[in-house]
Amino acid sequence: MATSDTIPEPNTDLEQISDVAAELRRTFDGGATRSIEWRDRQLAALGRLVSENADAFVAALQADLGKPTLEALTADLVMVTDSAKAARKSLKKWMAPRRVSTPLQSQPAKSWLQSEPLGVALIISPWNYPVQLLMLPVIGAVAAGNCVVMKPSEVTPHVSALVAELVPRYLDSKCFRVIEGGVAETTALLEQRFDHIFYTGNGAVGRIVMEAAARHLTPVTLELGGKSPCIVDKSANLEVAAKRIAWGKWMNAGQTCIAPDYVLVHEDVEAELVDKLANCVRAFYGEDPRESGDYARIVNSRHIKRLQSLLKESGDVVVGGEVNEDERYFAPTILRNVPPESPVMSDEIFGPILPVLRVRDVDEAIAFVTSRDKPLALYAFTESQEIEAKILERTSSGGAAINATIFQASNPNLPFGGVGPSGTGSYHGKASFDTFSHQKSVLRKPTRFDLKFLYPPYRPAMAKMIRKSLG
Repeated sequence: MATSDTIPEPNTDLEQISDVAAELRRTFDGGATRSIEWRDRQLAALGRLVSENADAFVAALQADLGKPTLEALTADLVMVTDSAKAARKSLKKWMAPRRVSTPLQSQPAKSWLQSEPLGVALIISPWNYPVQLLMLPVIGAVAAGNCVVMKPSEVTPHVSALVAELVPRYLDSKCFRVIEGGVAETTALLEQRFDHIFYTGNGAVGRIVMEAAARHLTPVTLELGGKSPCIVDKSANLEVAAKRIAWGKWMNAGQTCIAPDYVLVHEDVEAELVDKLANCVRAFYGEDPRESGDYARIVNSRHIKRLQSLLKESGDVVVGGEVNEDERYFAPTILRNVPPESPVMSDEIFGPILPVLRVRDVDEAIAFVTSRDKPLALYAFTESQEIEAKILERTSSGGAAINATIFQASNPNLPFGGVGPSGTGSYHGKASFDTFSHQKSVLRKPTRFDLKFLYPPYRPAMAKMIRKSLG
């Protein structure tokens, strides 16, 4: 099977990009996307796009990332089809105007919030979950009534090509366009005026996106990741903690923006936790994970080299460390005795390396976390409600899970997003609809009553009355 390293990167004629943006804006201005019927049809079509081509998507995900079939189905495809169904079910409720109270001084009147689409949205997606992380924002944009330009990642060219082939077959071609390519195409897109830009990726590119958006005063949503810590208290159920940490870490070979990036474990149970994590590697993937059909591959050779460089001066390898660059294989790896300022602790790992650091107590763990950038996710394993409350109250993160990893992102009722350097804005479920909508404030007054004291010349008695109301 071909790999991402052996096929040319996708591209688009740069001269077409401004025409695409202009065409979608004309469509939006014509009102084609506003009706609930149009939105429902496009959401249904998007669900069929994925469900009817599931085998092709699985094959593309395996070609680009070596994804196990189950991970491809659950983490990429099912999340999209379930989200499209849920959006269709909730669409009427989401679109309905929401009444709000009107203060006495504005009476008689009625007030409400009315959702309206922003216009033409640009969605730039990453390579690690290239179907889910493109289509979930698209679902929100469609539900809100927008036109969309989709920019899939060039790093996963099989998925990019499949998306470009299928979107015109299923979705309204006057309202949705796919632009394939890399830096040149993204740069050309960012020169256009959009009404919202949704970017998922790293902070360095996030800054470029925000700077480009600022030229047009375009609002942005940035999903940027970061080093998500995992705190393991000595009260934790270590057997369960090890399995859930291992699953969250080595799914997709660690190429997950909310994977546990490192573990801070109480010194009294550090050795036992490491042993149990090592047992999980063998139980999940066998004695040689390279032979396992349930373990993914690194996306390309560049990232293999990047991960190899992180192992230098970054503690002791107690499990894993093996690499086969030709197969894009990097073994599930556990590190101990990791210096806090080592290379592996400097930036988000985004790979299957798990540093384990000892701490004296939960206060030291909290201090470690709060001394660094705010992460996209934080995980805590403890059987103590007091410790749980302390961690949640004294740390800041985009989201958190107690005695679990990853699952907080699977609940559509929990908005998903970062804070500070890990991102701005959120989506999933209703939050996706809100991200791509403007809540227009509306007040209506009847004309039967027209209070004369509102108009000049103002009466001194009114000023006196208002002064008394100041308290």
